[in-house]
Amino acid sequence: MRGLDPAGIAEVVSVSRFGNDALNLVFRIDGKVAERLVYRGEETSFEFVSAGRAYAFDADGGLLRLASEAYRIRLAHLFDPYLAISASQIEALPHQITAVYGEMLPRQPLRFLLADDPGAGKTIMAGLLIKELLIRGDLERCMIVAPGSLVEQWQEELSEKFGLNFDLLTRDQIEASVTGNPFIEKNRLIVRLDMAARSDELKAKLDAAPDWDMIICDEP
Repeated sequence: MRGLDPAGIAEVVSVSRFGNDALNLVFRIDGKVAERLVYRGEETSFEFVSAGRAYAFDADGGLLRLASEAYRIRLAHLFDPYLAISASQIEALPHQITAVYGEMLPRQPLRFLLADDPGAGKTIMAGLLIKELLIRGDLERCMIVAPGSLVEQWQEELSEKFGLNFDLLTRDQIEASVTGNPFIEKNRLIVRLDMAARSDELKAKLDAAPDWDMIICDEP
């Protein structure tokens, strides 16, 4: 439509009525969206360059299916309350399900001390919590701090059982970092407790990085 805006030809995005004598038009010109109230009688100064179609069925069906599937996955947790369990290679025990879905998830933001017997599956509970929050879109940046003897175990279990890829922070990785700060470049990191505690330089890099959505500290 020509005449809506001095910048040129406008593509009308939506129209809403204001009483009997005015319309609110939302339109797009050169990629910029604007809106304007149009009163009765002003339409004589407008020129329709090309008419749109109310409905069309000639779009790419594959893209529609992809978008629908992405939306379905995003909302899947509303229909499957234990979605992370269904999407992981584990058989969760009752006490693990109770801890994650009955205690941890309802408490957001979360500060939680998971003190359970050795072998109770605390790593499984942490992996379930991470994956469930990722699926729901509530988690992007996650760091795990663990003793040096356990960092590889954390990495392997999260990858094999939950399909979660975490990078191990090493000296080589720090030196090869493009920005010089791997805490900025990586959103999922596993850090050795002794490395984090003894290096003032590493602490400074950590302070300079964006905030973490979740930090899990394993017992020393």
